[in-house]
Amino acid sequence: MASISSLGVGSGLDLNGLLDQLKNAEQQKLVPIQQQQADQQAKISAYGKLQSALSKVQSSASDLTDPELFNSVTSNVEGESVSAAATPDAPPGRYTVNVESMATASSVATLGVDEEAILNAGAEASLDVALKDGSSTNIKVAADSTLSDVRDAINESDAGVSASIVFDGNQHRLALASEETGQQAAIDTVAFNGLDSLTLDAATKVAGQDAQLNVNGIDITSASNQVEEAIQGTTLSLTGTGESTVTVARDEGSIRGAITGFVDSYNSMKSTTSELTSFSSEGGETQAGELLGDSTTRMAESRLRSTMTESVGEGSLQTLNEIGISMNVDGELEIDDEKLDEALSTQPGAVQTLFTGTEDSQGIAGKVEEELDTMLGEDGMVEGAVTGAENQMDRLEERYSSMEDSIATTVDRYRTQFQELDSMVAEMNRTSSYLTQQLSALG
Repeated sequence: MASISSLGVGSGLDLNGLLDQLKNAEQQKLVPIQQQQADQQAKISAYGKLQSALSKVQSSASDLTDPELFNSVTSNVEGESVSAAATPDAPPGRYTVNVESMATASSVATLGVDEEAILNAGAEASLDVALKDGSSTNIKVAADSTLSDVRDAINESDAGVSASIVFDGNQHRLALASEETGQQAAIDTVAFNGLDSLTLDAATKVAGQDAQLNVNGIDITSASNQVEEAIQGTTLSLTGTGESTVTVARDEGSIRGAITGFVDSYNSMKSTTSELTSFSSEGGETQAGELLGDSTTRMAESRLRSTMTESVGEGSLQTLNEIGISMNVDGELEIDDEKLDEALSTQPGAVQTLFTGTEDSQGIAGKVEEELDTMLGEDGMVEGAVTGAENQMDRLEERYSSMEDSIATTVDRYRTQFQELDSMVAEMNRTSSYLTQQLSALG
């Protein structure tokens, strides 16, 4: 049987062109399926946008269910003598801090020696370091050690001091400093055993001292310049002498930011659903959102809006409207800044209860989070809609593949019929030519 490239050779007919036209006509049956696939893919993508928008609302609601958010505090310092870091345990207040003296470490140095000289030729030596707190450490020094070796032996010990070598312009000195500040960590005595070349220079001895400060009239002594609990829940870092004012206050900025983020995420979700369900016919051209008329989108938005506007709890504040958050005619939330700031300032506990709830009842943020957990969960309606759309996409792919097979079968049938037609016409042409020749011979 002749191939498609030879169709029409026997008959002289344009069977190849005719077969191509029939094939193109058959492939038009794929166009509706392709359009359905494109629509379904757009729908799946739209559900992804819906999920993302709802997840952002869920995340912002989760932030508002954290009691630590409402317990957070800030510390502000006026003055140069301290810096402050407050924890949620710090009560709001204003504190005057007067730093009279800072905690210092003690130090002492030896008289100068030759840095390269052997200090204990042929014999092991040691030194004893005693601190004011009563602790004492014996440090071994290997035979034939230089000043650097003694320094290293001290630094490798756990004596509570560090050692370095200082050049005074003529000779080198071994300098010792306590690792901690304060009187109790100060160096008391240093005894050299078998290191006769090393002698302490009494003139270099600096006594360690505790920090002395006053907080709201109360005298405080601290061995460290990091002073904890002089103000409850707050660490003071002493940076110099002088008076400073430390103000500890509720971190209304963080709370307000979380509330604003919650409102913004809801409005963003509302904008997304409006876009996905939009419809317009301006200029005679119709445009529709991918989820126009979609029941899942409509139900998700309705349930979330209902949760946002309902009353919760038993506190003095039970609705968002009471703290200045209202819903406008377009279904978006609006914030009355003055009313919200007043609520945060005068009723901080009630605002917290409104969002976080109590042991007996949920707050608005908890209700929203729970509602979205249900919607977006594995068995939720949004996930179910996505799964349904993906299953429909699989069915369309199967239909497309089946239709392609059907078209290929039909075109093959046309090709076979055309080949038979071509052969038959060619045979008839040969018969006609033969008869014509015979008749001409008879004539």
